[in-house]
Amino acid sequence: METYGKILLIAMPIFLFLVLFEKWYGWYKGKDTVRNMDMISSLSSGITNVTKDVVGLSFVILSYPFLVRHLAIIHIPSSIAVYIIAFLSLDFAGYWVHRLQHVTNFFWNGHIVHHSSEEFNLACALRQSISTIIKTFAIFLLPAALLGVPGQVIAVVAPLHLFAQFWYHTQHINKMGFLEKIIVTPSHHRVHHAINPVYIDKNYGQIFIFWDKLFGTYQEELKEVPPAYGITRPVQTWNPIKINFQHMWLLIKDAWRTASWKDKLRIWFMPTGWRPGDVAAKYPVYKIDDVYHFEKYNPKTSPALRIWSWLQILMMLLFISYLFGNIASINSLNKYYIYEYAAFVFIGVYAYSDLMDRSPYAIIWELIKNIFGIFIIYNQGDWFGSSQYSNVISYLLIAYFTIATIITGWFVYNHYREDRHQQIALNQAA
Repeated sequence: METYGKILLIAMPIFLFLVLFEKWYGWYKGKDTVRNMDMISSLSSGITNVTKDVVGLSFVILSYPFLVRHLAIIHIPSSIAVYIIAFLSLDFAGYWVHRLQHVTNFFWNGHIVHHSSEEFNLACALRQSISTIIKTFAIFLLPAALLGVPGQVIAVVAPLHLFAQFWYHTQHINKMGFLEKIIVTPSHHRVHHAINPVYIDKNYGQIFIFWDKLFGTYQEELKEVPPAYGITRPVQTWNPIKINFQHMWLLIKDAWRTASWKDKLRIWFMPTGWRPGDVAAKYPVYKIDDVYHFEKYNPKTSPALRIWSWLQILMMLLFISYLFGNIASINSLNKYYIYEYAAFVFIGVYAYSDLMDRSPYAIIWELIKNIFGIFIIYNQGDWFGSSQYSNVISYLLIAYFTIATIITGWFVYNHYREDRHQQIALNQAA
């Protein structure tokens, strides 16, 4: 937990710089692939994901160390070879987990957020799930377990394997010659994120593309078929927490509404997108038919709202940076404080991304976040031990919580007035 937090303290500024650099580069080249609010939504999804991982909000049903203890046939001595085997094993497991997530209704919920952006850029690489609470995929690391690869090696290699998947989420790198035959390139991954019929459910590889060629899921990017991005049932929100549970909520409603007991049970394990016939007829869900002519999600925003949204996410980045840098000291105060911190982060992200959606409920969530923040300071005497650095921090945070409530309320009120005037104008025109 502490080690991963320290790694993220180094990695986060690098990722943020690269995301902003891509935005600048696209503007400079006249091919901007990064929309402002979409980028904030992607970064916010990354915030919730890393917070969940660092805090450890998941339960492991079948652990890798358990497999090694009971199934190892041999034990490879510590060497460069064991790290190479671990990396290949993780990539093999990643291919099959990824494939299962795409083709099964239940598991798609844990991956939908990664595909939810209707753009393709470095920022969308940070859209990672918080909905996968129960981890069951260690079984796909069986090859590594049989060879006795130590759990400590897997723990070291896994973050490197994950971070190595960041760079190819871009439209600014074309095909890469002979590397296209070996590793996953931007061209391969553009195919994977595309919703064109020829591209759907292709190129599941994470680092190496030869798994797709071996198991029949490879598709080259075609010059005559430009990729269109997103998912065929668009999420229509900037709120990453809503996105994480949107598909699951649809499955729950469909399972409840269908008259067939067989469908109530099998809906979870049917191919992604499958719905019971009686429910699909009575409760249709919008699905994109023409991938080149659909309206991307783009609610009305003002320059002021864009600036405020950036200020809010920068504040949240400061909050999680403090968390990641002080995990040990926070735990020493109270072992439950770290979960309070995570709750504060999740509520905060929910609040400002709801405002980005122009939701009137944003003020309620912002109020909850800020009251919670002030309660934490009152209850603990400061902000999770921040007085070791300065007594002023708590006062500054109380000022921020107060101002954030007022500004969010102002935006909600103005959005209400704008929407009301627009509706009156439409009614008069009709």
